[in-house]
Amino acid sequence: MEKVIYEPAQNLMECIRKYSKYLTETKVKAKTVLLREGETAKKIFLVKEGCLRQWLNHEGREITFQFFFENEMVASIESFRSNKPSALNIEALEPSILFILSKKDFESLLIEAPELKDIMMEMAFRRFAHYSRLYLSFLKNNPVERYKELLRNESRIIQRIPQHYIASYLGITPVSLSRIRNKISK
Repeated sequence: MEKVIYEPAQNLMECIRKYSKYLTETKVKAKTVLLREGETAKKIFLVKEGCLRQWLNHEGREITFQFFFENEMVASIESFRSNKPSALNIEALEPSILFILSKKDFESLLIEAPELKDIMMEMAFRRFAHYSRLYLSFLKNNPVERYKELLRNESRIIQRIPQHYIASYLGITPVSLSRIRNKISK
């Protein structure tokens, strides 16, 4: 028997339609903080439209960890699973429409929709692969190479995200990013 490889975004949206009774659709403005560092995560956010950013505060400096776009899901997973305070913040970078799934409804949904486990596992593997690539990029690439990699593989970040957040994501200052962009454009 051939194992079905799920296309997470497509199957996630199918599940959203099928199990909409568990979800609350809400609109948020840009800069809306959905989870603050130190709070316990009790919700999963699914992006219908817009963009969310996951970040942490290190000695007063914001470090962007990841961006989430349409048909992607975000939560402070460790906090959500362990009921411990989150080390991460989640905020909307653009006006966004979100589906919100509470922890209680998430647990009920996993019982009612066992196929969701496969979709979520595939999404978790893809997220892990993303984190692995990002980590390896920091180990092996200089900032110019990291930016070029971002241009090749994540053009939507370049197109939609303000430069200071991109710089934070790449682990450089906005001034350094500006110099890199100027160097590459010549």
